[in-house]
Amino acid sequence: MAERSQTAPEAGNDMGNEDAIGGNVSKYTVLPSGYCGQPKKGHLIFDACFESGNLGRVDQVSEFEYDLFIRPDTCNPRFRVWFNFTVENVKESQRVIFNIVNFSKTKSLYRDGMAPMVKSTSRPKWQRLPPKNVYYYRCPDHRKNYVMSFAFCFDREEDIYQFAYCYPYTYTRFQHYLDSLQKRNMDYFFREQLGQSVQQRQLDLLTITSPDNLREGAEQKVVFITGRVHPGETPSSFVCQGIIDFLISQHPIARVLREHLVFKIAPMLNPDGVYLGNYRCSLMGFDLNRHWLDPSPWAHPTLHGVKQLIIQMYNDPKTSLEFYIDIHAHSTMMNGFMYGNIFEDEERFQRQAIFPKLLCQNAEDFSYSSTSFNRDAVKAGTGRRFLGGLLDHTSYCYTLEVSFYSYIIGGTTAAVPYTEEAYMKLGRNVARTFLDYYRLNPLVERVAIPMPRLRPDAEPDTSGEMRPAGDTANLAYRRCSAADLINITV
Repeated sequence: MAERSQTAPEAGNDMGNEDAIGGNVSKYTVLPSGYCGQPKKGHLIFDACFESGNLGRVDQVSEFEYDLFIRPDTCNPRFRVWFNFTVENVKESQRVIFNIVNFSKTKSLYRDGMAPMVKSTSRPKWQRLPPKNVYYYRCPDHRKNYVMSFAFCFDREEDIYQFAYCYPYTYTRFQHYLDSLQKRNMDYFFREQLGQSVQQRQLDLLTITSPDNLREGAEQKVVFITGRVHPGETPSSFVCQGIIDFLISQHPIARVLREHLVFKIAPMLNPDGVYLGNYRCSLMGFDLNRHWLDPSPWAHPTLHGVKQLIIQMYNDPKTSLEFYIDIHAHSTMMNGFMYGNIFEDEERFQRQAIFPKLLCQNAEDFSYSSTSFNRDAVKAGTGRRFLGGLLDHTSYCYTLEVSFYSYIIGGTTAAVPYTEEAYMKLGRNVARTFLDYYRLNPLVERVAIPMPRLRPDAEPDTSGEMRPAGDTANLAYRRCSAADLINITV
C-alpha cells in the first residue's frame, strides 16, 4: 500500500480528527492532486446521503487506494462501526483498495473471515466480498489502530455500487413491510402506534393472537419481543421479521400459538438511529439500552412508551407477562445465543435455562454453549436486566444475540455465513420453540388449515397470498412428529 503523507489526518482516538467528520459525504468526487477540469470516468464519486447511509470522509492515498472514515453516531463520537455508502463514475476493470480506518472497536469478526457486503444497480442482491480480498490489521499509519482493507474490481461502468457493514434494513423498508401486512386484514394481526421518536417517526407495536384472547376479561399469556434498540444491528430486524412472518402464517404451529399466547412485538425501538445510519445510539447520542431504569419521555420517548406498557401489563391481574426477548446482533461472536439473568432462587435460575436449551434443539445455528447468565454492572440499564428485576418469578427475560457474520454447525468447524433468509429462519425457529416450551405439540395434529378469517369490515383478499395448503402438505404434517415440524420450511 502507498505511503501516506506525514501531514495526513489520522484516525482512531484522536478527537480532533473525529471532530472533522460532521456528516455524511454527499456525491463527493475524488480528483487527483493538482487535477483541474471536469471529472472523468474513474474519478470515483462517493455518497452516503441516503437513509441509513454512513461515510464521513474520503482521503485518496494513491491512484488506487482510499482511506474511508466512518461518521460517528450523531451526538456521540464513541461509536464508529456501521458503514453504508455508494460509489459511482467507475471505469470498467478499475481496481481499488478501500481502507476503513477509524473503527471504534478493536475486536471484530473481520479477524474470522467476515467481509463487507456489496451490490450494484444491475445486481441488486447483497453478497459478501470474498474473504481473501479482506484484511484486518494494526496500521502504523493510523497510530496502530485496527484497519479493515478490502480490494475490489469494478466491472460495469454504468453501475452504482453500494458497500455496507452488514445487510441494511431501513426504517422505510420496515414501514412498507408493516403496511403490506396491514392490507391483508388478518383478524389476528393488530398494528398500533405506541408513540413517536424525537424526530416524529413511528414506534409500531404489533399484537399477534387469536381475537378471542383480546375480548374483555380474557386472561392473557404474553410474550413481549423488541428489536433494533441498537440501530446498526440490522440482523435483529431480519430475525424479528422471521418471527412475525411465522406467527401470522397458516402453519399449524402458528395457529396453535395464536390460540394460546399473545405476542406483543415492538420491532424497531430506535427508528431515528436506524434512519440516520447510527450504529448504537439515538439521534441525541444515547445508548437506549442503558436507560431502562429511568427513560425520559422527551429524550428517550420510544423506550419510555414501551416501558410504560410493560409496567401496565405487569400490574394487570388478567395478564401474565411470561417472556421478554430483546433481539440484538453481535460483532465478535459466531452463532445465535442468549444472555439471561442470575437469580438467588436456584429453581428459577434453572427454569430460565429451559427456553434456550429448547431453541438449541430446534435451530442448528443457535449455540447453548455460548449462552450465558450474568449480572454485570455495565448491563444494569438494559431491558433484560431491568425487567428481570422488576417482573416476578414467572417471567423470563433474555437478550437474543445473533452474529453479524456466521454460524458453526455442531460437529464441524466450518463457518456458514448468514444470509437474510438464514436470519429470518432463526426467527421462525424462535417462534416455534414456544410450542415445545408450553408443551402444545399434541394440539398441532388436530389443527386443520382453513382459509384465514377476515375482519368483518374487510373486503376479501384476491391477491392469492393467503390460501390453504394442499392435500400433500396436510399429509406431510400428519406424518411428522412435532419435533420434525420444527424443520419444515414455511
